[in-house]
Amino acid sequence: MIAELRAVALDCPDPRALAEFYAAVTGGRVMVDPEDSDWVEVRDHKGTVLACQKAEGHVPPRWPDPAHSQQLHLDFRVDSFEEAEPQVLALGATLLERTDEKRPDANWRVYADPAGHPFCLVVAPH
Repeated sequence: MIAELRAVALDCPDPRALAEFYAAVTGGRVMVDPEDSDWVEVRDHKGTVLACQKAEGHVPPRWPDPAHSQQLHLDFRVDSFEEAEPQVLALGATLLERTDEKRPDANWRVYADPAGHPFCLVVAPH
């Protein structure tokens, strides 16, 4: 091993708001450094730290659009779409594609977080 993954960081216009969104999705806790509010972390959610970093002039990716690729996305395992989808939508997510309705073998749906980053809810075994 060369290195251990410490965090995944997402650029956004409002780090605190995006961290609160992901903390609600994952059950994590928002950690704000009082001396640096441009970097906010979500911790204690049984996963790698998810950091939200202020980016002036942030332009979200457009999905699906090869001219403006998503660059990366996050996958979150859920027990069912019927239970999880209304919850993430209530938190401010936007449904981008019900992939499972187009492809019978698909076990994911695509959403955008409040800052426009694509993420998937995936129904998969534990």
